[in-house]
Amino acid sequence: MAKTRPTRGATLNRASARFNLPAREADGDWLDERETVDGAPAPLRTTVTVETPRTIITRNQSPDIAFDRSINPYRGCEHGCIYCFARPSHAYLDLSPGLDFETRLFAKPDAPALLRAELAKPGYACRPIAFGTNTDPYQPIEREWRITRGCIEILAECNHPITITTKSDRVTRDLDLIAPMAAKGLAAVMLSVTTLDPRIAMTLEPRAAHPEKRLAAIRTLADAGVPVFVSLSPVIPAITDHEMEHILERAAAAGARAAFFLPVRLPHEVAPLFRAWLDTHFPDRASKVMAIVQSLRGGKDNDPEFFSRMRGQGPWAELLRTRFQIACRRYGLDGERIRLRTDLFRRPAGAQGELF
Repeated sequence: MAKTRPTRGATLNRASARFNLPAREADGDWLDERETVDGAPAPLRTTVTVETPRTIITRNQSPDIAFDRSINPYRGCEHGCIYCFARPSHAYLDLSPGLDFETRLFAKPDAPALLRAELAKPGYACRPIAFGTNTDPYQPIEREWRITRGCIEILAECNHPITITTKSDRVTRDLDLIAPMAAKGLAAVMLSVTTLDPRIAMTLEPRAAHPEKRLAAIRTLADAGVPVFVSLSPVIPAITDHEMEHILERAAAAGARAAFFLPVRLPHEVAPLFRAWLDTHFPDRASKVMAIVQSLRGGKDNDPEFFSRMRGQGPWAELLRTRFQIACRRYGLDGERIRLRTDLFRRPAGAQGELF
């Protein structure tokens, strides 16, 4: 059984072999190897490196995704969710999708300026911009870096629609921007609530907000007039699936307008990381969990095909969908969908303001 790092999700830190990169030697940081008196690994430090991209809006043409553009102010995510499908993106940097993903972070402080420049281009066509589609825009380092807030300030100035997906109650910090945008039909927020059990959350998503704080954030957002939705993503068979109805009940009571869910996805390096996590924290049911996951994914750990990757297949997938639909109808979460205005958009003012 792997020794776990305190307050970290992954139990492994292996480099990826997908891109034929040479094997990396340990960096020699004595803090990475030091052990405590009881033999457990020492806590890893979080480092943040400044990244300077040339553009900030990422575009996609995936037919099973509801948005065509997104902004990710950060690479990597300190929340450390073991199931995070964004983990493999760290392999592009020759870093491990394991512990590196949650400890070696990258911030993009030029994002607001880049965003302003892109919105000012004559050919820009307004569509909702999604935040939180890869890594969480309100992960802990946002407290100091405030890059997400800087981007929202630009979008608010331009009356540009925005959706935000997060596991953090820190989103309520920016209600002074989000609530007025919502009043114009320009903003919606989705809170991800995967479990209400703090013992499971401590290992599943160790540095994300406590589940009760997320429910409180739903209430705060709803009371401020912000359309707020709840995401039960991912649902993990034999770990969290039994909580589906209770989460939906609590979210509806807190003011959520509708709900979404996805069965757990394990692309690329996420699968071995997830298996190691199961062996460490749930050895009594690890084989059962993976057997159900494979039944959802056509006999494999992961199904990358469009549409089926979001829905799963087989009896287990159908059972989850049926339970979800029944519970949503029961708690009034099956009606409204995210609809945002694009007709109010105005390009940002140039260096001479709006006089010319």
